Amino acid sequence: MVNETNVPTPIPTTLEGWVKLLDGVRLPVPQTSHDRVCAAIRDSRSSLRDITELMQDSPALALSVIREANRHTHGSMTEPAENLEIAINRLGLKRTEELLARLPAQPRSDIPKALRQLQMISQHATQQANGFFAGRLARLWQDIHWGSLLFLSPLWPLALTHPKLLEDWELRVIHKGESARKVEQQLFGVRLLDIGQALVDIWRLPIWVQQGYRLLLTEQRELVKVLRIARDSEHPLRQQNRLDDDPTLRRWLNQPANTVLLANGLALSAQHAWDSPHSERWQYLTSLYLQMPMDELQQQLHQQAANSARQHAMPDLWHPAESLIWPWGLSRIHADLLPAAAPSAEELATWRKRCAELLVEPSRFTNAMHLTIAARDALVACGMRRVMILMADRSHANLRVHQTSGLAKDAAGLNFVVSQSSVLQRLLAQQAQVRLTPANNTQFSALLPNSLRSQFSGEHLLLRSLVNNDRVIMIVVADQGGGPFSEISVQAFGKTAQCIEKALHSFSHRGQ
Repeated sequence: MVNETNVPTPIPTTLEGWVKLLDGVRLPVPQTSHDRVCAAIRDSRSSLRDITELMQDSPALALSVIREANRHTHGSMTEPAENLEIAINRLGLKRTEELLARLPAQPRSDIPKALRQLQMISQHATQQANGFFAGRLARLWQDIHWGSLLFLSPLWPLALTHPKLLEDWELRVIHKGESARKVEQQLFGVRLLDIGQALVDIWRLPIWVQQGYRLLLTEQRELVKVLRIARDSEHPLRQQNRLDDDPTLRRWLNQPANTVLLANGLALSAQHAWDSPHSERWQYLTSLYLQMPMDELQQQLHQQAANSARQHAMPDLWHPAESLIWPWGLSRIHADLLPAAAPSAEELATWRKRCAELLVEPSRFTNAMHLTIAARDALVACGMRRVMILMADRSHANLRVHQTSGLAKDAAGLNFVVSQSSVLQRLLAQQAQVRLTPANNTQFSALLPNSLRSQFSGEHLLLRSLVNNDRVIMIVVADQGGGPFSEISVQAFGKTAQCIEKALHSFSHRGQ
């Protein structure tokens, strides 16, 4: 529990220790939400629905009420309260008001940023769930809504007591690609999913939340099977036939409870990047679940993110909608730094031509310089305004600038010692992509050589390693002037990188 003497909270190393610590945390509630709800409870004209709607503005308040209601029925035959309205009904207004009096109410700006960020992700997940699933499963909308909001709630007290541990987990697992199991054992002594499931059980959270954790912990084989089918998104009939051939797997996929997990997967992975492999997995799964084409799903996904940002964005928090092209009136969010314009039809035609030149077989390139010039031109054609192509030496000890575009002349002479940058070490170790944003810029810029980072002003940057014969030989660094990327250009950047890798493969096997 957060103490008031500023003494650091000891870090537990066992599941029992974590559960005891996190179960005892009283989450702070925004003062304005607290005051509005208290006033509504005292107002005889307020209906239960009025009070419930006011409480929804504060995820911590909603969780506290549901937990309290379920704590009083624990051990009885009574089903756990699945939503806020049932919880208030069970507690009664008097006990609900007494609970409110015990909760720490603070100005929103005083509530730790890590907790508010995680709760905003939960609100984004709820928006995605309501947008994608609630209309199709109208009778189950309450289960979808509350399950989605509360799915990550076991992590909320962790964000309050040990935010640095969550930051370290994100850096190592999401950005550096280390094994989640190994990192969690080092940081927490146990798996995060085990902590989450234990708290979900103790708090008697909605059954769909319990099912989501159980799926992630014990039903990995089914998830992998479904993902293989989901990736075949360009052949929906073949997908359907494969599911029809395995009725058990089809029933497993079509469980309504999966909507809660899908919505949280979409929202949580979007925090890193819309086009990351992690995000694409959840998009493929959701596309298969809804039997919706990927391009249509992505359009709705971005629309719901924009809707969430309108309601929940805060100036000091990162919302994934900020990295989108905004046709929905999001000008109040970072209005001074709009994304780069999407490529025109003519520019995309030029880009496709450049990529086609890279893919010609047998290789048309006479030497490495010839190839990297074509690679640089293809990257510029996809919308990148500043480009640097780095080549690794045989020992992977140094990276030398091979091509540049849009940078100062002295950039061409730069050489980077790999051992001095953990980000470059990670990129050289295996194929990977790092995307800098305002949310992680400070963190990652400190891990890059100053002479490299100073060439790319701004808070938005892409770094990607390229592989040939299972070995990283090249790193591409690019941006669109330092401001937010056009997501179309980011997608084209990824496809260009794949084309360059194919060109490298053809070039290295020429004459064979």
